[in-house]
Amino acid sequence: MAIMAANGAKPKTRKGKRFLENRASKIHENDKRCLAIHGAKTSPILNEVLEYLYLLKKPLSQHLRRHNAMHLFEDETLLEKFSAKFDASLFAFGSHQKKRPNTLIFGRMFDHHILDMFEMRITNYIPAKTFKQPPPILGAKPCVLLQGTLFESDEEIKRLGNLMVDWFRGVKVPNIRLQGLETVISFTIVEGVLLFRVYRTQLKKSASITPRVELIEIGPSIDFVLDRKKIASDSLYKSAMRVPDELRVKPRKNVSQDVFGTQKARIHLGRQEIGRIQTRKTPALRKAPRRQTSGANSIPLGE
Repeated sequence: MAIMAANGAKPKTRKGKRFLENRASKIHENDKRCLAIHGAKTSPILNEVLEYLYLLKKPLSQHLRRHNAMHLFEDETLLEKFSAKFDASLFAFGSHQKKRPNTLIFGRMFDHHILDMFEMRITNYIPAKTFKQPPPILGAKPCVLLQGTLFESDEEIKRLGNLMVDWFRGVKVPNIRLQGLETVISFTIVEGVLLFRVYRTQLKKSASITPRVELIEIGPSIDFVLDRKKIASDSLYKSAMRVPDELRVKPRKNVSQDVFGTQKARIHLGRQEIGRIQTRKTPALRKAPRRQTSGANSIPLGE
């Protein structure tokens, strides 16, 4: 299949070909990149939060520090251009207005078009330097917790939780060791207020083999109030969640696996007739001739 750019032009150099191959669709997609974007006007709180999000997602992040006059719920053209330019599918847009102060918009893209986004207003902010704890390790994969019954009962809040997990999950890894799980990001929803907390884990001695885990808050601590939102339709969301046929595991009949990972199979056989089984013909298995025990020519056994 020929590789072409979005405008239909073919690459002229090997470097351009590798660039387009990296941007093309794959069975195993690249890790999602994110954009931290400043609006036409931002406050010091928004500047700190955007800088923190950029450092937390680094190296899979791009910080656009120039002010961009964008109104995402009215015009999405400029944001989609940024998404195609930096190959980013996640974004955080901060703007400060008199009507909507300290507003942060979290969203994600599908095929460089907005899939869904949530606008949240910061009502309480405690910076990380207040906690006097070392910052999270660069590139560490966090554990994301969703707390609250609304994450299971309300469809819109459920979509918000899915977005937060997609935003903060980090790189995809097949396995992770317990000692490498150092950062915990907690989202708690209470009556339309989303509480954002960050913790560091400490492993303590316990009576069993599994250590006891304690959480120390390292900040920042942010309280969000949900405002506007834009949610993709069910059909578009289903298209975005489509799994390639090559990655789908086809179920195998009569094959099971126990808790130890051993595969067991069940084989169905028809009725076996042992008398018709062909065996090896050897002299030892030949039948001896039957001796006559009665009649005129029989040998008397004795008196």
